Amino acid sequence: MTLQISDHVRALGAQAQKELTEEFSRIDAVAEENTARILAAFQYHRVAEGYFAGTTGYGYDDLGRDKLDEIYADLFGTESALVRIQFVNGTHAIACALFGALKAGDVLVSAVGAPYDTLLGVVGAADKGPGSLKDYGVEYRQVELLDNEPDLEGIARAAADPRVKAILIQRSRGYSARSSLSVAEIGEMCRIIKDADPNVAILVDNCYGEFVEALEPTHVGADLVVGSLIKNPGGGLAPTGGYIAGRRDLVEGAAMRLTVPGIGGECGCTLGQNRLLYQGLFLAPHTVAQALKTAVFAAKVMELLGYETEPRSSAVRHDIIQMIHMKTPEALQRFCKGIQSGAPVDSYVTPEPWDMPGYDCQVIMAAGAFIQGASIELSADAPMREPYTVYLQGGLTFESGKLGVLLAVQELLGPTG
Repeated sequence: MTLQISDHVRALGAQAQKELTEEFSRIDAVAEENTARILAAFQYHRVAEGYFAGTTGYGYDDLGRDKLDEIYADLFGTESALVRIQFVNGTHAIACALFGALKAGDVLVSAVGAPYDTLLGVVGAADKGPGSLKDYGVEYRQVELLDNEPDLEGIARAAADPRVKAILIQRSRGYSARSSLSVAEIGEMCRIIKDADPNVAILVDNCYGEFVEALEPTHVGADLVVGSLIKNPGGGLAPTGGYIAGRRDLVEGAAMRLTVPGIGGECGCTLGQNRLLYQGLFLAPHTVAQALKTAVFAAKVMELLGYETEPRSSAVRHDIIQMIHMKTPEALQRFCKGIQSGAPVDSYVTPEPWDMPGYDCQVIMAAGAFIQGASIELSADAPMREPYTVYLQGGLTFESGKLGVLLAVQELLGPTG
């Protein structure tokens, strides 16, 4: 029983991997530095087996949950953190952070154009049902990109308006063509915003970016970072959840939105999941490195085949997402079918475009994952619209990620390719 990968495709993969020594070494160095930080945090906080026990019901006095909050706060260099399995996804965590930071009459600004599709309904830029920020009297604005880059002067002008109380920075590209933002670039944006108005709260959607670099946005001026545990920081083990880390008052506001005023982060049972959250965090730098190597390898292989990629295989990475411009819907669907065939779960399924909630067009998604929707596991998705660009991310191990990419190439080239 063997995977159906031709000698030609295997040779193509071997050539790509041989040419990526420098890139892989750079990724491993960052993973080692971040692992050292996490190990030091675990030791400083005296993590013990007793913290892995779960709670039920209200979840009062969950020592493992509360200690994990402290560890996240230390790792992100912040006053406070909220790590909860009650967050259903990254969008939910971001929404709680926004609602906690804003009130009626305030203005929210997105610093890099439109946010990710699922947030459009949250801010009220698209009608996706009741309960948006707009419904609660919060005005939404966005600073458009300038030549596909952040418009720093436009951001400064927006921040100077006294009604603007929060600015959202999305670190990853989402489904846009702009590059992902480095921590250094986010730091420069934070400096410009604070120069215009030091009281504006800077919130960073950190999804897909955690542990890709040695620093996080809150180390360089952001007031709050938000992310999903079934992406980078969960290390492939967290079964669900999200995190918020930052200024104490902003974290508290988000906690009151997640539960209710007067309860905040005091409640929230963990149902025996603490060990997975701790272990996933411990593995996260290594798992992120595996996903990065998979992305770099995919870029290199597709470049050898003549496809346009972003970022290029030689680029320094700021998130785990790899764009590949497939140009046609047929090629896009074949690539996704190949990625699905390389999954350990549901490998026999053929992905089809569908009306995915939160998006304005059909989306195709290949994801045969142990955790449903876990983007740290190998997956590929794309909106079915021009230029038919696929977004590849994840890979729990480079070895499995590599095989998934080679199977996608085999599907593209056909059985004789």
